[in-house]
Amino acid sequence: MTHSALERFLRYVKIDTQSDPNSITCPSTEKQKNLGQLLVNEMLTLGIKDAEMDTNGYVYGTIESNINKEVPTIFFCSHMDTSPDSSGTNIKPIVHSNYRGEDIVLPLDSNIVLTTTAFPYLLQQIGNDIVTASGDTLLGADNKAGVAAIMSAAQILIENEKIKHGRIKLFFTPDEEIGRGVDKADLKKLNAQFGYTLDGGKLGAIENENFSADGLTLTIKGVSAHPGYAKGKMESAIKIASEIVSRLPKAISPEHTSNREGFIHPVNISGGIEECKLEFIIRDFEKENLPVHANGIEMISQAVLKNYPNSTYTIEVKEQYRNMKEILDEYPHVLNHAISAIKKAGITPIQTGMRGGTDGARLSFMGLPCPNIFVGEQAFHSKYEWVSKQDMEKATEVILNICELWAQ
Repeated sequence: MTHSALERFLRYVKIDTQSDPNSITCPSTEKQKNLGQLLVNEMLTLGIKDAEMDTNGYVYGTIESNINKEVPTIFFCSHMDTSPDSSGTNIKPIVHSNYRGEDIVLPLDSNIVLTTTAFPYLLQQIGNDIVTASGDTLLGADNKAGVAAIMSAAQILIENEKIKHGRIKLFFTPDEEIGRGVDKADLKKLNAQFGYTLDGGKLGAIENENFSADGLTLTIKGVSAHPGYAKGKMESAIKIASEIVSRLPKAISPEHTSNREGFIHPVNISGGIEECKLEFIIRDFEKENLPVHANGIEMISQAVLKNYPNSTYTIEVKEQYRNMKEILDEYPHVLNHAISAIKKAGITPIQTGMRGGTDGARLSFMGLPCPNIFVGEQAFHSKYEWVSKQDMEKATEVILNICELWAQ
């Protein structure tokens, strides 16, 4: 069995693991278990005797310590599912060897073109090997690049006794893309103290901060009437919802924000004349701003409903996840080991915040401090998604360096 990150990655992405936000099962799609079982089989082949996948689709395995002292047990985690935003069926990965800076036109849709203008990070990949899908699906680098890097590092650790390390846990999750990645995680089975997710972008990126996030559901109760006799009677919940969306300030929408700016984002609308539901995600690095954003939605709703005297609304807000910096600041050595490991690999660390969330954010608040490390993923959740072989290989090297640092 090879430990090449690229060869593993090309094998993994061909397995459809798209998750489903409308499912109530765990995992949300049974097909995620196809990759889970493959990973278990590969771990067993490597000699990881306790490798297993539980009924909820979580995969666990242990690489035992090869040193004679007690050090913390650490884990490496990546999620197996791909985003519902773009098809993950019949992915056909393409390796573009020795990239020279040219436009990359994907063969199954000539409108999907990767350019250095749209993706300036490509300019840092000259001479490298770029992997894309073929134009009709996403690629699955988010997060099978991370899975491949972890599995490659696992094989190297097992085959090379010269690399000293404590007990290492491998942990692969379903349903991260729909916000449920650790809902059913068995922390007793994981049995670790600190960890790292491999679910980041540019070479050298280390993320110790992420958006705090809430979900908000706005339910509008309108008034139905026969459309032929609706004058002065009908108050369409659909139209009320549309007016509310149209009044959302563009300055705090995803397409107009960057860096540490938060946003309000409507993600789903459903219903009819009598009742319509608007679902929002609210994001901000400062959790204190989340109720401010929610209040903004409510104020717009109140203003619109003044013109519909017989209609009403209700708002429900649910916490989704919080900024892991709150936890990681209490354990600076976890982040410092990652920074040192990146430097040891000859890379300049880029400490940044993530405009999203990972399993690590939630695990941090469950008692397992867990920053996020690069693995090269780019253009997530889209047909433009790509990753470079060399970034995945460097992520593998960083994993090995982290293991050695914790063993010292």
